[in-house]
Amino acid sequence: MTYGPKRAVDNITLTVQTGSVTAILGPNGAGKTTVVETCEGYRRPHHGQVRVLGLDPAAQHQALAPRIGVMLQGGGVWNGARAVEMLRYAASLHRTPLSVDMLVERLGLGSCGTTKYRKLSGGQQQRLGLAMALVGRPELVFLDEPTAGLDPQARRATWELVEQLRADGVTVVLTTHYMDEAERLASYVYVVDRGLVLTEGTPESLVTARANNRITFVAPRGLDTGPLRAVLPPDCQVTEDPAGCYRVEGLVNPQILAAVTVWCADLDVMPERLTVATSSLEDVFLELTGRELRS
Repeated sequence: MTYGPKRAVDNITLTVQTGSVTAILGPNGAGKTTVVETCEGYRRPHHGQVRVLGLDPAAQHQALAPRIGVMLQGGGVWNGARAVEMLRYAASLHRTPLSVDMLVERLGLGSCGTTKYRKLSGGQQQRLGLAMALVGRPELVFLDEPTAGLDPQARRATWELVEQLRADGVTVVLTTHYMDEAERLASYVYVVDRGLVLTEGTPESLVTARANNRITFVAPRGLDTGPLRAVLPPDCQVTEDPAGCYRVEGLVNPQILAAVTVWCADLDVMPERLTVATSSLEDVFLELTGRELRS
């Protein structure tokens, strides 16, 4: 997909397994929403092809639409519509919809049921958009930033709904900025930036592949770390910075932790404030996409 001179999506290839939760992660402007909207049939790719449930989402949109649920970033609700009224209308378009009352209760929409959409808070609009995506019992759900702007309680309720969808065999594709959300919900992750897939895999495999864990502790300054380096793998680094603060970095495992404590014991030193920190999906994300702020 190109917009003038800018290539927003650059030959991305994604495959989503039936019954899985797949997360597309990326900073603002990475191309996530363009990819999702192309899969939903709202944009036609300039090159390449897309198949969703075996159908071309643009050319066969009429056949595909009843089988998918879509939560748009822009809401997709008439400004003058009342919240629950709109949800009931959406339910009426499907043969076997979910219970509107159940969704209203699960997503905390009861207090705003007669409020017009434009007067809802951002969080309430998000929850209504999620309810409308789910009410038709879709085989596949696209959720674009489903918990953006939600408070912790609503975020937790949304997570539980997504987990229930997965348990029921529904396939979910979501975009998110929240690493903890992807780690909890996703069985597979794509990290996207500047229109490219930078890496993909399960959250666990991505973290393990780029593991840069560390052991830190405080001990008397100026200790001879040579004997410790001699017994550690070559990819482990030992530093003292600032004085008296020691750090061991690498693929930390129980054997390396034991080597550190044996070294301390040989020196008759008691390490203080010893901690083992492990890499996270957020560490991987920042390593790949950079730490600078973007406009």
